[in-house]
Amino acid sequence: MWLVVASVPLLPAIIMASARHRVKVASLCRRALAWTLRLLRGRVCVRSTHAFVFSGCTHGKADSVLETFDLYADTHPSLCISPQTGEALDEAVRRLRPSRVLELGMHCGYSSVRMLRLLPSAGRLVTVELDPLTAELGEEIILVAGFKHSQFQVLTSSSAEAIPSLHSFLQLNQGTSEGLNLVLMDHDPEQYLPDLLALEKERLLCPSGCAVLLIYRNQRDGDRREVLGHIGARPDRYSVKSELQCLTEIFYQRKSTS
Repeated sequence: MWLVVASVPLLPAIIMASARHRVKVASLCRRALAWTLRLLRGRVCVRSTHAFVFSGCTHGKADSVLETFDLYADTHPSLCISPQTGEALDEAVRRLRPSRVLELGMHCGYSSVRMLRLLPSAGRLVTVELDPLTAELGEEIILVAGFKHSQFQVLTSSSAEAIPSLHSFLQLNQGTSEGLNLVLMDHDPEQYLPDLLALEKERLLCPSGCAVLLIYRNQRDGDRREVLGHIGARPDRYSVKSELQCLTEIFYQRKSTS
């Protein structure tokens, strides 16, 4: 409730911004309220999921953590991806064998654990989560699953803030042939295209090939069409590998111009 109260002082700024940019005030207010309600529900879900998994799993066993997640989702609302989507994610990780992975949208740590257990010994995951509480509880679940901080890094920030800082966290040098081999987007679908463009601008996608997995959770088709429209307009760099109900896999490759 405090988040709703805290959002009230922002209304004058919303009204001024809407007048300047000719955006309907009602639309902005609805989006602000929807964001607040999603955050409130998300925090409740994360607390409940964390407590269930932490107390019910075998500590140090990643598969036990995932099984407990799935058991919770059988009887409770959950922000975790479904087991079917998880299996598709597993298949992609096994096929790609990525060494550098970026996850945008950590949630409860479910997808983080799924990917970490399949990465090679030298593999590294950077996961980005906007909400501090979610990031803290998700990080604890990753540690409970048996992984060490040398294998992953949690960044508590927006994706827009995190992306420019990834070179240092991933120990990448601009202009080299290195980069991210796999990107999982499971945050705000409206940010998928801006973040994809930012990753390309920062030269964070491995030029020899990077898979980008997009999770869609009953979102409007417009978000998906926007991304696919950009992909279709760039056949020299992007292609769609697969489209499932909740998971779309695209592939980025920058061909040599020599």
